[in-house]
Amino acid sequence: VQLQASGGGLVQAGGSLRLSCAAPGRTFSTYAAGWFRQAPGKEREFVAAISWNPGDRYYEDFVKGRFTISRDNAMNTVDLQMNSLKPEDTAVYYCAADPSYCSGTKCYARPSRYGYWGQGTQVTVSS
Repeated sequence: VQLQASGGGLVQAGGSLRLSCAAPGRTFSTYAAGWFRQAPGKEREFVAAISWNPGDRYYEDFVKGRFTISRDNAMNTVDLQMNSLKPEDTAVYYCAADPSYCSGTKCYARPSRYGYWGQGTQVTVSS
């Protein structure tokens, strides 16, 4: 499965961006999907995830109330709406997906549980 992440860019603090992860040619609705980010000099960290059931969503504490993950099965995408962006949100954002079953935030937050990764999209938040 090839994942394509898009939507990154430069935005001022307090602004918004919407990232999109597409899986061309695949039925993305049967995959759990997650977003991770990696800032320069830091390890990749979990941001948010959604199971094949769109009602099951998981967030890292630092994005709760600001970011929303959703899936659009008609468009075959998983999106990350990012509001109230802060300079510390600056990173390369990666989408990931896997068809296997998972339960709970700890499971979805493990990068190793995802078999497929996109190329990353840069998000830069200026102060």
